[in-house]
Amino acid sequence: MTDRRLLLVHAHPDDESIGTGATMAKYAAEGAHVTLVTCTLGEEGEVIPERLAHLAADRHDVLGPHRVAELAAACRALGVEDHRFLGGQGRWRDSGMMGAATNHRPDAFWQADLDEAAGELIKVIREVRPQVLVTYDANGFYGHPDHIKAHRVSGRAFRLAADPAFGEGEPWQIAKLYHTAVPRSVLRRSEEALRSAGTGFVVESVDDVPFGSPDEDITTEIDARPWVRAKLDAMRAHATQITVREPWFALSNDIGQEALGVEHYILASGVPGPVAPGAPVEAGGLGEPHKRESDLFAGIH
Repeated sequence: MTDRRLLLVHAHPDDESIGTGATMAKYAAEGAHVTLVTCTLGEEGEVIPERLAHLAADRHDVLGPHRVAELAAACRALGVEDHRFLGGQGRWRDSGMMGAATNHRPDAFWQADLDEAAGELIKVIREVRPQVLVTYDANGFYGHPDHIKAHRVSGRAFRLAADPAFGEGEPWQIAKLYHTAVPRSVLRRSEEALRSAGTGFVVESVDDVPFGSPDEDITTEIDARPWVRAKLDAMRAHATQITVREPWFALSNDIGQEALGVEHYILASGVPGPVAPGAPVEAGGLGEPHKRESDLFAGIH
């Protein structure tokens, strides 16, 4: 169905694959128009492999462009053909982790004028005319300043894109706004499985991670397990940032996580579509007792 249009806003290259890769691959394969907007080049990312350590020598001139190429490869793996950088490639720079000196650079995304950045996103919204927008929650999923800023920019653009008094182009009202999420129960199951898997990755208690939502807050569950291979391939494309030992992966902290084929969301704005309980395990489901949407476009006419 080519009339379905999905827009995702992520902070850095690799965020799209880790958090929403299976969802993106699923909808792209089903014929939806999937647009990815990335807010920075990820210049402050920690380079994991020693063979690529030279890329950290000059992060702006070397690592940033390299991560642009990684992102292009990841998009190919996911089947996503429409990717843009917010405001153009290199308009805003990776701010680094919260509290880092790089937060204060004048070109850091954390320092971006909210209306200016939202205006750039509105240009994309009015061109693409998506029914659904996906981004992070108010904590940026785990507290990174660029993720928090992406949340704020996306929320403002979501509200103002339909306002003819703001910006140029024909106003467009997005029907649904979602925030990415991972249920606490899923984190616990992954933690238990990782402890017995012998991957060599560090296992951290779910109680210590800075993300995870109460199960009852999750409104939407996208079962994209047939596309988890595409997600893993996209994560491998981000070789500077991610180590993959499928079905597990780790970032520079070496803390193992599961590459989930079922991805979860919280509906932040819009009318929820029909909900149903998850399929039982014997029917190929996850055995989740919660009633949730199974489609980001559910209820949109």
